Amino acid sequence: MSKKQLYTLEYPVRCSPTILYEFLSTPSGLQEWFADKVDERDGVFNFSWNGSNDTAKVIEREEEKYIRFHWSHAPAEEYFEFRIEKSEVTNQTILVIKDFAEKREIKDQSMLWDYQVKDLFHRLGN
Repeated sequence: MSKKQLYTLEYPVRCSPTILYEFLSTPSGLQEWFADKVDERDGVFNFSWNGSNDTAKVIEREEEKYIRFHWSHAPAEEYFEFRIEKSEVTNQTILVIKDFAEKREIKDQSMLWDYQVKDLFHRLGN
């Protein structure tokens, strides 16, 4: 099995970090754009899509800055992360997504994130 590698995607977003963080870190926010149904208990999120389920544990977070999840089925060093940054030049809010994928799958995974982030932006009124 080939080793997955970390890749990063950046999306400029027109909304406050406070509002964006809610969509990235709460079950109700994630359910708006990331999964069909989301529940959380003791830092473990259960995600449902079209009848399939997956769980991810919050391994790091800083309010209004970032949240990092670890899929229960993934190797220990892998994670996915939503980070909120401010552009030094334009002062614009930037959503940074970090995830792992096999090299040949990064393009497809990036397109999937693009699709989901478009749904997030729709919910945010962007």
